[in-house]
Amino acid sequence: MSKKVLIISTSLRNNANSEILARETERGAKDAGHEVEFVTLKDKQINFCKGCMACQKIGKCVINDDANEITLKMKDADVIVWATPVYYYEMSGQMKTLIDRANSLFATGKNFSETYVITTSADTSKGVAQTVLNGINGWIACFDNLELKGYVEAGGLEESNEAVNRKDLLEQAYNMGKNI
Repeated sequence: MSKKVLIISTSLRNNANSEILARETERGAKDAGHEVEFVTLKDKQINFCKGCMACQKIGKCVINDDANEITLKMKDADVIVWATPVYYYEMSGQMKTLIDRANSLFATGKNFSETYVITTSADTSKGVAQTVLNGINGWIACFDNLELKGYVEAGGLEESNEAVNRKDLLEQAYNMGKNI
């Protein structure tokens, strides 16, 4: 069954390793026959949540920036794939800000029931992605029937564009997309 997949690349870096792997996930999902939309936060204006909770009453954030458009795409997706660099053992700040700004999804309902995560870091230690996964699991816990279905943890990537030479990571990302 074809699914509507939204891939959100949260790195602001040119030739970002997380985005390279996200593109491989996109390729895999398309090869599997899914409808895929790719969003990058590179040129997006996303302001911090004010905590006013108006979104719970009106179904969208009162701040007029790019977060509202992305949140609508999230609402309509069956699957959301997050791609983030790991900074200080946590998801990127722009990813966390977007998650906070998507608070209106609690009030308006949503379609998505699956989420996947791609993390990239310079650190090669196993489990670097765990704090990112903890943050995602906190978000997942707020929705009924939403599950973390898979993730790619890509360590040892210090410079931008290094992922293009890591066939093992490219294959993992592709296969994750293919198996959505």
